[in-house]
Amino acid sequence: MSARQAIKVGTKTVKPVLSSSHAEARNRVLSLYKAWYRQIPYIVKDYDIPKSEAQCREKLKELFIKNKHVTDIRVIDMLVIKGQMELKESVNIWKQKGHIMAYFKPTEEPKPKNFLSKFFSGNE
Repeated sequence: MSARQAIKVGTKTVKPVLSSSHAEARNRVLSLYKAWYRQIPYIVKDYDIPKSEAQCREKLKELFIKNKHVTDIRVIDMLVIKGQMELKESVNIWKQKGHIMAYFKPTEEPKPKNFLSKFFSGNE
């Protein structure tokens, strides 16, 4: 088997999920961000959460920046699809207040040290 044939066998063309280029994926991410940003005042009011719109917008920014390092177009598309599903569930009030407040849990919780702390957190 020649080197060209080995490369041909080793590589596989992958179909895109939604976007065909990085620019298109970027536009999808930005439009999702804008949609969430516009819905924040309604979500705060409808769910009656004890957070201000500014705090919610800051959390939105944090959640989007968390996935900033992702470069694979298919992964970006899947994240956009999941984000659109979350937005639809939030806007249609298919979630409860606790689901919305779960976004505000501390991102890094300290590891429990003693037995009772481990027991209450559910860790072994």
